Amino acid sequence: MKRVLMIAFHFPPLAGSSGVQRTLRFAQHLPEHGWEPLVLTASPNAYQATSPDLLADVPAGLVVERALAFDTARQLSIAGRYWSRMARPDRWTSWRFDAVRRAGAMIRRHRPDVVWSTYPIATAHVIGARVHAASGLPWVADFRDPMAQDGYPEDPVNWQQFDRIERQAVNQAARSVFAARGAAREYARRYPERSDRLVVIENGYDESSFTAVEDDAEVTRPLSDTGLTVLHSGIVYPSERDPTQLMAALRLLAGSGELQPGALRIRFRASAHDDLLRRLAAEHGVEPFVELMPAVGYREALREMLRADALLVMQASNCNDQVPAKVYEYLRAGRPILALADPAGDTAQTLREAGIESIAPLDDAASIATLLRALLGRALHGSLPRADAAAAASRAARTGELARVLDEASRTR
Repeated sequence: MKRVLMIAFHFPPLAGSSGVQRTLRFAQHLPEHGWEPLVLTASPNAYQATSPDLLADVPAGLVVERALAFDTARQLSIAGRYWSRMARPDRWTSWRFDAVRRAGAMIRRHRPDVVWSTYPIATAHVIGARVHAASGLPWVADFRDPMAQDGYPEDPVNWQQFDRIERQAVNQAARSVFAARGAAREYARRYPERSDRLVVIENGYDESSFTAVEDDAEVTRPLSDTGLTVLHSGIVYPSERDPTQLMAALRLLAGSGELQPGALRIRFRASAHDDLLRRLAAEHGVEPFVELMPAVGYREALREMLRADALLVMQASNCNDQVPAKVYEYLRAGRPILALADPAGDTAQTLREAGIESIAPLDDAASIATLLRALLGRALHGSLPRADAAAAASRAARTGELARVLDEASRTR
């Protein structure tokens, strides 16, 4: 069995990031395709939040090394201030020192055939580049989403670092992997000479996790007995998932008398920006229609998706080359989906291919109001549209795609 050294910041017991699922499920299923994973991750003290709920899913016998890392903003600051260089390319840049050392020891001990590193923690690609250079092992850079973008990162020095890391990875890696087709197209435009080494491996859903919670009789009960609950599960980024026009749409419907308190509630689960949501709801006078809920464990979050009357996706046009990982879990849940996204973006395209047409631009309150109006009308007549996720979108199937990429990369040595 061939071996792959997987460099990933996001790994259990980290809580609050869908990135955990990508690495964890790859590690679970790779042995089925002839690859033994070796995981190099960060020490748990570097995580802002932890939860033991996914530790039971880490395969028995999996080699996991946890390199010492610190969150500069939380652990290396004085009175909330720190030297900016200590947080470039990200707040966990300290991770690279022990990680490179441990990677060398893992390579000597286990003799992997390929090195794989995964963004969005840019330091992971810094580590991947150094390990590749020192060992000569083929490198697969899992970008998932674009790195250096227009206006991101905002700090120009940090942007230059992202651009440098990105160029190094694309030019040196045997394969560069993206989670959305638009991202791969953008990188083919940026690096036409490397276009034959760009691959798309989308995110997916974990079938075993859904199967485990579907056996619970509770999932057949709605979240509320009195009105519709539309669930947004996960982080609400102020720019990339700006909820301002959603709040304005609620105000339009409430002001016209079409929406009464108790008829509809938008539940935000683990938004990470409750203060923003609370302020916007108050400014628009729609507090009765907004519910803010704390984070829960992964399977409890899936159980909630299965019980929701509808599931809400928010994605701004500045993320047209990305698809939230949550979308695939939404599709597997089989519940109606409301998408507030640019119709021209990858998120809308992915949902349309699954039969979802309830799509409105995130920045258009009138269109969102029309979408919500239709939701209320269809609910009244019991005709809410649903979608079924294809088996090809499962994490197990995606791992088969990764195994083929690793096979190709291993032959470039």
